[in-house]
Amino acid sequence: MAYRGAVTHCGDCDFVYDSVATADIADTLRAFTPSYREVLGTADRAHVARRPAAGVWSALEYACHIRDVLLVQRDRVVRALVEDRPDIPRMQRDERVAICAYGTEPVPVVLDQLQMADDLLWMVLSRLDAAGWARPLRYYWPWPEEQDVAWVGRHTIHECRHHLIDVRTGLERLRSPD
Repeated sequence: MAYRGAVTHCGDCDFVYDSVATADIADTLRAFTPSYREVLGTADRAHVARRPAAGVWSALEYACHIRDVLLVQRDRVVRALVEDRPDIPRMQRDERVAICAYGTEPVPVVLDQLQMADDLLWMVLSRLDAAGWARPLRYYWPWPEEQDVAWVGRHTIHECRHHLIDVRTGLERLRSPD
């Protein structure tokens, strides 16, 4: 199987991985939790857990996903810092929605957990030096490929940004159905 190289740009949300300097990764991630809190905290409660279309997650499901992404990425970074080239399995994101019952979780609890997950990841990333950012790991999204911790940090920013757009778009669709 031929791989296309590292993901460096998202055509859907226009995120460019190299647009964030390594030194700014930890603090850039910190900006997303308040944005999720604002959007979900002010949204119509009837819309937060409702899917805007078949096959599209609800705002609550996206928030739960981001919470879990932050926790999983923290563990992945820690593994990369203590193991030589660890093999990092996929997080099974689609399966987690049902298994973990994302759509039934209370919004205030999810937002508090999102903050906690953000804090935990920030504590690890904010302490990294150049050697830490360069630590390699084998990452399985979107295909198996060696990445470094800096790419993982940037990819986490992409996840937070991309899904915040998904949350806003989904809530807007529910407010203004066709």
